[in-house]
Amino acid sequence: MDLTCAPVDYLVIGHVTHDILSDGTRVLGGTVSYASLTAVALGRAVGIVTSAAADADLAPLDTLATLVRHPSPSTTTFENVYVDGRREQYVYTPAAPLTPAAIPHPWHTTPIVHLGPIMRECDPALADFYAGRTFLGLTPQGWMRSSDARGHVFPTPWVEAEHLLPLASAVVLSIEDIGGNWDLAAQFARQTHVLVVTCGWDGGTLFLDGQPLPFPAVPVTQVDPTGAGDIFATAFFIALASGARPTAATSFAACLAARSVTRVGLASTPQPHEVALCLQELKPGEGLETFTRVGEEQHK
Repeated sequence: MDLTCAPVDYLVIGHVTHDILSDGTRVLGGTVSYASLTAVALGRAVGIVTSAAADADLAPLDTLATLVRHPSPSTTTFENVYVDGRREQYVYTPAAPLTPAAIPHPWHTTPIVHLGPIMRECDPALADFYAGRTFLGLTPQGWMRSSDARGHVFPTPWVEAEHLLPLASAVVLSIEDIGGNWDLAAQFARQTHVLVVTCGWDGGTLFLDGQPLPFPAVPVTQVDPTGAGDIFATAFFIALASGARPTAATSFAACLAARSVTRVGLASTPQPHEVALCLQELKPGEGLETFTRVGEEQHK
């Protein structure tokens, strides 16, 4: 492990992936890819802890973030198939799991830590490790998935939820992750302070101490929704950790996520003019004044 890593502002932990497109080509994906590039766009120094095979080309991330890649004989590979707006997933060749031992010492106190499992690769002990010492954001979709012998991904109960939800500073998941079960969403919301359930073009719901606050989606023409949830979560975590009111953080994140679906793959991560636009749409007094000034400096 490289113990010489410089401190970073935003640490994201999880597997990078190879995503198979409809034409058979493979592109870089995974929560850590979309989240890290979004955090960079928002002016953060970013660290990534992941696991992948030596032949995985991580240059799009390595040039912008500090990347710690733990060796694995394979790279997690996903195929996303969209049928009538619904995603069917297949997973192949999962990479090695990630535990607290995988974290370089200088990143033990990173201000914002984002656990982004995609297929149960993040040891839940990572949440215990960071709880109480930093802003801990969870996108738990990977703890809510399993796969059959063909690699077909299907939802499974989040068995660690009761333990992990109280440890989190904020949690973001999609209505697909919980099979459309709003009763389960309400149950999760009662166990954590801030929870967002995103619903694609139907917007979503912000839960504060269990109380639901629905929010609308920004109307756009959708091209590819892959990564939008990760972009939303990253923007939401950064805004919230920067002092924004949860409602303002939600609006900002929804604005960026909506614009992301107009592009394909990692090109969907925020562009400077989009960050500026989404910040400008926030109302004075929402708690993002300092964050807004940082964004303006970053994207001049």
